[in-house]
Amino acid sequence: MLTNNKIGFIGSGNMGEALIKGLIGTGAIAAGQITASDVREDRLSHMKQTYGVEMVEDNCEVVRRSDIVVLSVKPQIMNRVLEEIAGEVNPTHLIVSIAAGVPIAAMEAALHKEARVVRVMPNTPALVGAGTAALAAGAHATEEDLGLARAIFDSVGLSFVIDETLLDAVTGLSGSGPAYVFLIIEALADAGVKVGLSRHMAQPMAANTVLGSAKLLLDTGEHPGLLKDMVTSPGGTAIAGLHTLEAGGLRTTLINAVEEATRRSRELGEIIIKKLNEELGGK
Repeated sequence: MLTNNKIGFIGSGNMGEALIKGLIGTGAIAAGQITASDVREDRLSHMKQTYGVEMVEDNCEVVRRSDIVVLSVKPQIMNRVLEEIAGEVNPTHLIVSIAAGVPIAAMEAALHKEARVVRVMPNTPALVGAGTAALAAGAHATEEDLGLARAIFDSVGLSFVIDETLLDAVTGLSGSGPAYVFLIIEALADAGVKVGLSRHMAQPMAANTVLGSAKLLLDTGEHPGLLKDMVTSPGGTAIAGLHTLEAGGLRTTLINAVEEATRRSRELGEIIIKKLNEELGGK
């Protein structure tokens, strides 16, 4: 789907690199179809040498060379980047943003009223090709635009199309979720050490248990409750452990964590919107 497109990345940090690696590694597009920019000389050199993509220092040059432009920059500098490239963006460009908290309407206003914008919330497992991304379309983005954007993120995992109003919830679940899972893995490994396993054995054992369980659920499509019951025999070890988890409030704690992270995402988004409005109003 992407074979006839040239893709530009403004910003080639961890997530930008993950996407470039995924696109080239899966054969979605060739390295010669990608142009990327970065402010750091070491990143420019690293990306060119590692992936063979064209690296430039000028963000406007990225736009001029591209059909699809991925804005892979921190939200704090998004307004400056939008102002910089606005004169080069036209209705033929598809703009894909992964800047957390920056609403589609703000990007459309900063570029031009007919800008084709897709906003995306990815997560860090994209770095190993196992990411989860949620995409929301702007007022002028078409179904084809969404398909193109999904093809980019499907190269590093799974993608879902949602309404923009749900992106804070996605941030609370899949965006912040890896941190919760890492904590769970660390705790399982600590438990293994406590009951006699070595650290170098307990940690990969815990991590692979989480990985295998997730794969089993995704591959079978079964409800997690049913898969849990498959492990849980009457009077056995699993039910004893589950009883302890329920007594400790694990389920409620995880639900509260996602809810609190969603609230914080919304709060941070409001701060970013206020800052963008103040910067635009001061000009």
